Amino acid sequence: MHELLINLASGFTPTGSLNKDVPTFLNSHKLPKTAAHCQAVANKAREIALQFGEDENAAEAAGWLHDISAVIPTSERAQAAGKLGIPVLPEEAAFPMILHQKISVELAKEIFGVDHQAVLSAVGCHTTLKANASRLDMVVFTADKISWDQSGNPPYLEAVLAGLEKSLDAGVLVYLTYMWERKDSLQVLHPWLAAAYTEISAIE
Repeated sequence: MHELLINLASGFTPTGSLNKDVPTFLNSHKLPKTAAHCQAVANKAREIALQFGEDENAAEAAGWLHDISAVIPTSERAQAAGKLGIPVLPEEAAFPMILHQKISVELAKEIFGVDHQAVLSAVGCHTTLKANASRLDMVVFTADKISWDQSGNPPYLEAVLAGLEKSLDAGVLVYLTYMWERKDSLQVLHPWLAAAYTEISAIE
């Protein structure tokens, strides 16, 4: 394990129960709001997975793990990604907050001992989605957008929920379209999100 991760995990011993381990880990880094957000996403991901016949346990696990890299400050994420051998896209270098999805994958593997590839994939694209996304990727992506970590309700909430009444693709597309229509005002347009939008809008 890289020294960076050893330091982050100092004093933490996972039990194998993510609903206990993730809050313990995040709270030890004084991140109770992130712990609460992870719980909300885990619960919502399980609910959406059940709605669409996907693996609810895998969805819940990815929900718990998706933001564990919050323990690394945004200003340090590009450097941390480099140390961990994570490829950094130009858009991620310009707006390193987005790197947290990739970094969470490494923490999930190395600190929490997770090797479930579908879970890791969902963690790794929960912010932007990606082309050829799995159904589990879409479940966790949507759960994160519904259970956002800011005050109040997201402006797209009702439209996403209405979309989910039709299909998982429709719910996902509502958020992707919301972002696409505002792409000129975003700090960056992540190429994964652009690719997901192009792909799913062609299907829908």
